[in-house]
Amino acid sequence: SAPSPKMMENKVFMSFTFYSTILILKMYVVAIITGQVRLRKKAFANPEDALRNGGLQYYREDPDVERCRRRVRGGAGIAPAAHRNDMENIFPFLFLGAIYSLLDPSPAVARIHFFIFCVGRIVHTIAYLLRLKAPTRSVAYSVAQLPCFSMALQILLATTPYW
Repeated sequence: SAPSPKMMENKVFMSFTFYSTILILKMYVVAIITGQVRLRKKAFANPEDALRNGGLQYYREDPDVERCRRRVRGGAGIAPAAHRNDMENIFPFLFLGAIYSLLDPSPAVARIHFFIFCVGRIVHTIAYLLRLKAPTRSVAYSVAQLPCFSMALQILLATTPYW
């Protein structure tokens, strides 16, 4: 058999790849949920979709659809919705985790970083979509940020001699 690429021998990178894939699949699930809510509520973003599903009167916004896909007005100002919030948080994690994996961290410590972020993002999405009682969503968001800050700090410390 052919030898595996060097990155595939890196246990930390493989762990990062596992958790990153889970998070990307979660983002797809949120997109599917958004589409299902859009169909159920008959609230379409494009006139051609509305026409195909009953008429132009369904070319409209719906608060439940907007909650899934983009920013909506909440009681305390603007609250990031599930999908946009994922993009604002998971994309930076993908960069930080990939670079962090190259720093040769302890596999156990790295796995804890990735696991905490992944679970935090899943809980955040569940809390958002199911409108769980505060501060569940905020706590999940904050907990998920801790490993990102830790990885960013370790990356900066490792790369400071090169600036």
